[in-house]
Amino acid sequence: MQRVRLLVFNAALGALDYRVPDGMQVEVGSVVVAPLGPRQILGIVWEPERLKTQEVPEAKLRPLLEVMPVPPLPAELRRLIEWTADYYCASLAGVARMALGSTGALRGGGTTTEYRLTGAEPARMTPQRAAALDALQGEQGSIRELAELASVSEGVLRGMVGAGLLEAVLVDLDRPYPTPRPEHAPPDLNPGQREASDTLVAAVAKRKFAPFLLDGVTGSGKTECYFEAVAEAVREGRQVLVLLPEIALTENFLRRFEQRFGVAPVLWHSSRKASERRRAWRAIVHGQAQVVVGARSALFLPFADLGLIIVDEAHEVSFKQDDGVRYNARDVAVIRARFEQVPVVLASATPALESMQLAEAGIYTRIELPDRFGGASMPDIAALDLRKHPPERGRWLAPPVVEAMQQRLERGEQSLLFLNRRGYAPLTLCRNCGYRFQCPNCSAWLVEHRFSQRLACHHCGHEVPAPETCPDCGTADCLVACGPGVERIADEVAEIMPEARVAVVTSDTLGNAEAVNAFVAAAEEGAIDVIVGTQLVTKGYHFPELTFVGVVDADLGLEGGDLRAAERTYQQIAQVAGRAGRGEKPGEVLLQTRHPEASVIAALAAGDRDSFYTAETSARRDAGAPPFGRWAAIIVSSEDQAEARDVARAIGGRAPDAPDIVVFGPAPAPMALLRGRYRFRLLINARRSAELQRTLREWLDPFDFPRSVRVNIDVDPYSFV
Repeated sequence: MQRVRLLVFNAALGALDYRVPDGMQVEVGSVVVAPLGPRQILGIVWEPERLKTQEVPEAKLRPLLEVMPVPPLPAELRRLIEWTADYYCASLAGVARMALGSTGALRGGGTTTEYRLTGAEPARMTPQRAAALDALQGEQGSIRELAELASVSEGVLRGMVGAGLLEAVLVDLDRPYPTPRPEHAPPDLNPGQREASDTLVAAVAKRKFAPFLLDGVTGSGKTECYFEAVAEAVREGRQVLVLLPEIALTENFLRRFEQRFGVAPVLWHSSRKASERRRAWRAIVHGQAQVVVGARSALFLPFADLGLIIVDEAHEVSFKQDDGVRYNARDVAVIRARFEQVPVVLASATPALESMQLAEAGIYTRIELPDRFGGASMPDIAALDLRKHPPERGRWLAPPVVEAMQQRLERGEQSLLFLNRRGYAPLTLCRNCGYRFQCPNCSAWLVEHRFSQRLACHHCGHEVPAPETCPDCGTADCLVACGPGVERIADEVAEIMPEARVAVVTSDTLGNAEAVNAFVAAAEEGAIDVIVGTQLVTKGYHFPELTFVGVVDADLGLEGGDLRAAERTYQQIAQVAGRAGRGEKPGEVLLQTRHPEASVIAALAAGDRDSFYTAETSARRDAGAPPFGRWAAIIVSSEDQAEARDVARAIGGRAPDAPDIVVFGPAPAPMALLRGRYRFRLLINARRSAELQRTLREWLDPFDFPRSVRVNIDVDPYSFV
């Protein structure tokens, strides 16, 4: 190759051509360093016919500077990058960047210096040192990483190094990972599980594309079944990718994986230290990391020999990315499996409607696990009409829920209260003048957090200390908390049952692996009587003594303009209900609701999933909604409201006139101000036959938008705020 075309990580530049110097070995997919003006940039060598660019005479081509010492990106991954960019109307460069998840790993090798606590007692204790000593127990990393973990300055830690409280450790950047052992602790599967696992194992052995929907009730042993397929891939020396929807679930999953295979898998997610991500990336690209567990970004890693993809909790909304490249990892995982010619397993107790339709059409093979493992029965679920059983004045828990919790406490069993609302109260106002605390950057109220004594915005992270007086009228002791969050429910439980040991489980309280492990250990040892939590507790946990679940506000998810509200509500409540009665003791679930007649609540109470899916399918078909139609959104934002509105109107004024496409808007987004930017939305509803992506490009490409305006396309949107 004397001339190569590069995909560079700047969408504005497009593709660029370069000359290959004599003696340099370059392949399609190679990661290279090239000159651009006075700078040096990274690029990936791409097939010239697949990237359009302006032809440059041979004599004007500048030479490549270096080929990075990593294997070229495989053709299958390059096709996946192209498909994702095309389907989601994203830049090729933006998608390709995710494949090089750790640019520091491209050179690799060598050692780095990290630091850890020595265990010595400080001669002089300061508040900053005390905070660092507490936060860094069991941690190791660079000074910068440890400073971020401990929320102290780097100077504090350097002082601790000088005082002998932290010691330097030389770390090999490319040290190998231990290999999972397929025969370490094989499970004792029941006949239904064995049949399911045999089907998946056979698919791995065939080395062909095969999409499976592993549809099993909560507690049916889905993880144990697909672990046998993982074991088969490991036996064959191939790599496995397991996608989890949230980082918070990884700790519980890691424990189960290590029990089965004797070692932990390789982890990949944004919270990993830079040195850990560098090590993991190099092990993946060289085929030395056999099982990788990660969040959605792991989907684009350059595996050397991928043999199986698992998407756990495949119904979860968290698999859809809502910024940057707006892709759905569940759907892209199936496409990657097709390009790689490997099986893919979507595991869920409450599959997405789109997945169910593909299974009914025969495109996915559906594997059912209708019964719980070990003879455990599904819990009894009942709707509790708050109009007939109202809570006491000033409280949020209905008497039957309180009575059920007290019964469990007397029997030494555990209860769980679910409310998907963090903090103490979603709104704080002044009873004297009516002032409401609102985020200055977003169209959202500030949420009171009494644990931290702060008012916080859950959209942009803005925080202020909880004031003692109203900032508008200056009146003292006049602020009122409106509505409940999990902290308020926990306070109510403590008042009603002072002897109960209560744990609040949210992303605020389980912010790291140590906190998650401490919570799981306490719950398993019976040191917790009542768990009060958000959606973090709806999946993944197995506490045999947990026999009662109370859903504080079953109607909460049905509010607002979410077009998938009914499906999300069903999935979330069914998942949290599945935490009850997973052991030998029977479970009970009470759903506090003001609309027991709603189809979602009625289906949950009757345990009739099929009737809910049938009704939801009919409604979606009538509305031309996914999977029977297509949605896309155009989001226009700017720090100047008038500018955003004018651009949105200009886009709406040139909307395509096509019989199979309907455009709604533009209109202010429900979250009209987000992180300091004013937002307007257009919603597109298209028939399945419409060439939606081509229409969107032809519609928007002629525009020359101001640099201060962002115009984002969201294909298959899940968020409508």
